[in-house]
Amino acid sequence: MNDIQPIAPPPAKPAGNPWRTFGIIVITVAVTLGIAWWVVTAYLFPTAFTPVTLNQKEQQRLNQKLGRLGITLAGETPLAPEPYRETDASRDISFSEKELNALIAHNTDLASKLAIDLSDNLASAKLLVKLDPDMPFFGGKTLKVTAGLELHIKQGHPRAVLKGVSVWGVPLPNAWLGNMKNIDLIQEFGDAGGFWQAIKDGVEELEIKDGELHVILKK
Repeated sequence: MNDIQPIAPPPAKPAGNPWRTFGIIVITVAVTLGIAWWVVTAYLFPTAFTPVTLNQKEQQRLNQKLGRLGITLAGETPLAPEPYRETDASRDISFSEKELNALIAHNTDLASKLAIDLSDNLASAKLLVKLDPDMPFFGGKTLKVTAGLELHIKQGHPRAVLKGVSVWGVPLPNAWLGNMKNIDLIQEFGDAGGFWQAIKDGVEELEIKDGELHVILKK
């Protein structure tokens, strides 16, 4: 007759430590709140942008471009007087993305609030807007707004199309934008005077490539 081995009872589970469990919960909650706070402060309510600065060589090149347009930045040497002439004057102007942001940095009101990005036929902007301190919940916070504008003019055919506006990374409905999304603004308002009329009448070609704005003015 075979011997039947008795089945050993399963080992007893170690007694749980309620303080250890409580500590894990506290740490988990703290980490979650920390991540949430980082998202809110860094993404929803970001701090000011760091203004773009140019080195000496880059600043001299920008000053030469601005000098052709008759623009002198504050603190720069004033232009020397000279007779006006148009003979062989170039109407071809180009600015890099870094130069445009450096120009913004010279404006103390916009230096840390506006940043421009240039990609193929698209100008994008990030803007920080200070909310009214009396606004409920978000009063005094900083709102991040982003927008994109398709912009190019080739062979006399201008096109400026609002691709959209987002707040906190959420695209706004077209109705909230006055149904202006994906509308050619130059075609819509180019005959009404003002800014878009001036662009239509005064610019021969305008092209945005990766990191550069290139403009040819009409005679």
